[in-house]
Amino acid sequence: MRAVGRWAVGIIVAGLGGGLLGVAPPAQAQSDAPVRCVSNDGHYARCAVPWRYVELYKQESTAVCLRGESWGMDYGTLWVDRGCRGLFGPAERDDYAYGNRDRGRYDDRDDDRGDWRPGPGWDRRISLQCDSNQKKYQMCQVDVGRHGRVRLGRQFSDANCVEGYSWGWNRAGVWVAHGCRGQFLVDRRW
Repeated sequence: MRAVGRWAVGIIVAGLGGGLLGVAPPAQAQSDAPVRCVSNDGHYARCAVPWRYVELYKQESTAVCLRGESWGMDYGTLWVDRGCRGLFGPAERDDYAYGNRDRGRYDDRDDDRGDWRPGPGWDRRISLQCDSNQKKYQMCQVDVGRHGRVRLGRQFSDANCVEGYSWGWNRAGVWVAHGCRGQFLVDRRW
């Protein structure tokens, strides 16, 4: 009987607390407040958001925050990856021109049958120098494209430039680390 009495008191206290929250609901008052979502040490992270559509309000990381590459929405939650850190907030609708590219899934909304395509002169080779000064990570931004490729043209550093270790690339550009400095040839292809 004594355990039942404590249980009943707990329900009454919880009910009163819930009633007080119902008078001025703080969650609803802050539903448009930005949410900070952080990829610590380049690791994948998920953040709960109360919105259906999200946009990046402010990038707070030196690592690039590129939708579909290092942040996006998946199953109603916001995700970040590859060191992206920023403030995210509600969007009125999803204007992401490439369709649902979250977590690397591509749809065919922008294939050769229509929708957005880059302008003339987009498919070309770009020469880009990217330097890891003081052996720190550096991202050199250039849109490589869906079918683009990057290769090391010339190494300028004494430190070895090894793809996957001290340099690499993704659709957002070329990254270097561990003292790698070099000229990179970007074959930008739609």
